[in-house]
Amino acid sequence: MERVGDMIGLTALSTRDWARWRDLRLAALAEAPAAFGTKLADWADAPEQRWRDRLAEADLNLVAVLAGRDAGMVSATRTGQSTVKLRSMWVAPFARGRGVGDELIRVALRWAEQRGATRVTLDVMADNKSAAALYRRHGFADDRLVDKGGWMELVMVR
Repeated sequence: MERVGDMIGLTALSTRDWARWRDLRLAALAEAPAAFGTKLADWADAPEQRWRDRLAEADLNLVAVLAGRDAGMVSATRTGQSTVKLRSMWVAPFARGRGVGDELIRVALRWAEQRGATRVTLDVMADNKSAAALYRRHGFADDRLVDKGGWMELVMVR
């Protein structure tokens, strides 16, 4: 997938692209450790097959490219007949405030709609105010707080 008319390109990855996904995901876990339920140490030495399996378990894995650099990521997975869950959303610091997050969400929502989803959910760390604001701009509403045993996640629904 490529977006024409601006500098943001989107690419859907497959299991063949595991090394690209790995590099971006490790950058996300290193840069924003409090934003994810998994830690850098959980993935730093993961073998190739674990990365391939992670890509295979999601129905859609998108990477955003800005100015020739990988700039962000999101995955989407069908969790029911009409429900999709977004996960692993991250935008690199150099790309924040430049529309990358908005584009990732727009394309993931379009993908979900094309597959008949009438409900899209996501989890965000409860203290990640900027991410929650991004999701609210795209029609997500707060659903509930979930205690994850050491941190709180906000479940959002659209």
